[in-house]
Amino acid sequence: MRKILTISLIFSLIVITSLVKNSTKKIDEELFSLKENISDLNLELDNMKLEFDYLSSAEKLINYQNLYFENKLTRKNINEIQIIDFTRGKILTNDVKIIDSEE
Repeated sequence: MRKILTISLIFSLIVITSLVKNSTKKIDEELFSLKENISDLNLELDNMKLEFDYLSSAEKLINYQNLYFENKLTRKNINEIQIIDFTRGKILTNDVKIIDSEE
């Protein structure tokens, strides 16, 4: 009787150990996936912060224009801007449609 009890105890411990090991393996995989997602999002956040820091104000944009383009940029009226369409093998231009956000 004592042998059967010892064998069943050992067998139950082996089963419990395998269940715990499988569950921790799944948790580790989920943690790895979450860490990868977080690192991707952190990289995207850093890029957005960098873009915001450098392009956040009109004064900075004017300074960059003067620094890098030496007044080669000119102002355009919004009505002069056109969309170029290359889809049909021809070059077609369409006027930009301005939609008022208050409507």
